[in-house]
Amino acid sequence: MKRFKTQYPGVFYRETKRIGDSGTEKVFYIVFKKDGKIYEEKAGRQFVDDMSAPRAARIRGELIEGKRKSRLKQKEEKKAIEDRWTIEKLWEAYKNNHHILKGLIQDECRFKKYIEPSLGKKEPLELVPLDVDRLRIKFMKTMKPATVRNVLELLRRIINHAAKKRLCQIPDFKIEMPEVNNIKTEDLSTDQLNALLKAIDKSTDSTAANLMRMVLFTGMRRGELFHLKWPDVDFEKSFIHLVDPKSGTDERIPLNEAARSVLKSIKRTSEYVFPNKSGQRLTDIAKAVNLIKKAAGLPKDFRPLHGLRHFYAATLASSGQVDMYTLQKLLTHKSPMMTQRYAHLRDETLRSASNLAGKLIKIHKKKHNTDMAQIIS
Repeated sequence: MKRFKTQYPGVFYRETKRIGDSGTEKVFYIVFKKDGKIYEEKAGRQFVDDMSAPRAARIRGELIEGKRKSRLKQKEEKKAIEDRWTIEKLWEAYKNNHHILKGLIQDECRFKKYIEPSLGKKEPLELVPLDVDRLRIKFMKTMKPATVRNVLELLRRIINHAAKKRLCQIPDFKIEMPEVNNIKTEDLSTDQLNALLKAIDKSTDSTAANLMRMVLFTGMRRGELFHLKWPDVDFEKSFIHLVDPKSGTDERIPLNEAARSVLKSIKRTSEYVFPNKSGQRLTDIAKAVNLIKKAAGLPKDFRPLHGLRHFYAATLASSGQVDMYTLQKLLTHKSPMMTQRYAHLRDETLRSASNLAGKLIKIHKKKHNTDMAQIIS
């Protein structure tokens, strides 16, 4: 396109079709030299940007004096910002790569509420141990250690994902996790169990009731039951297939007669065994199971589903008839260390059995001595 000179040095224009109207308009350009380099860039359009030759000349002067950034410089800075792998940008990459990861909703909440406000704009390499310490100290004042650990563990996962995908450089220090003693093994007395069973039978919410029965009879996790589909239940071979469970590897557990009866009683309205009202995967049942817990008069800190999983495990362990390896397999624990919390229950049962053996031997010995004395006399 033809250039048209103006009376201002380094300012020219081209004529082009007008935007948003008929006719033509001038598009002003400026040429200037800085740091030994010659630059040419667009100043603006006559009508759209209200640009004129005098105004373009003023912009040229500001660029030469360094009072204004060139459009090229602005584009470079914008691109540099866009290319920065900040914590918030890495979170988006992590989230997109783990879109079916269990617990992603909770992670999203933790990131938005705790990590993004103070660290979101930073790149991992900009982080120093003090940043993490400040985060830890700040939240330890108002949050439980387990929650703080979850937040820091999420930050660590995001950074580790960046390293794994080689997206950017990461800090050369480890994020220290706060010590958490969150081992809680819930149990029910005979009276509490009877009260709970009655409350389950009286509940008008069949989904919540059957979910609680299944946890009692199988020890399955809430998420495993939410994801359970009818094809995963093998009635013929008496097994339940757990697809993509918490352990990370597909598992299968025995389908006992009590659990079979529960499943047989459920009307199939969806591919999911426990669907929501629209037939899709169930995502929350807290309100309904808490109503059953309340009706049974259970303690406030008893967790309706997870607590029943503990009760299932504790019942088997305290029976003395199930070894820790078998219990680990039934609970689909990835590590035997997770099952060890129930070991003391088995030990107590074995100790009681051993004590009983000692008492029986003493009784036998006493009876033997009595019989011998009678023979001698």
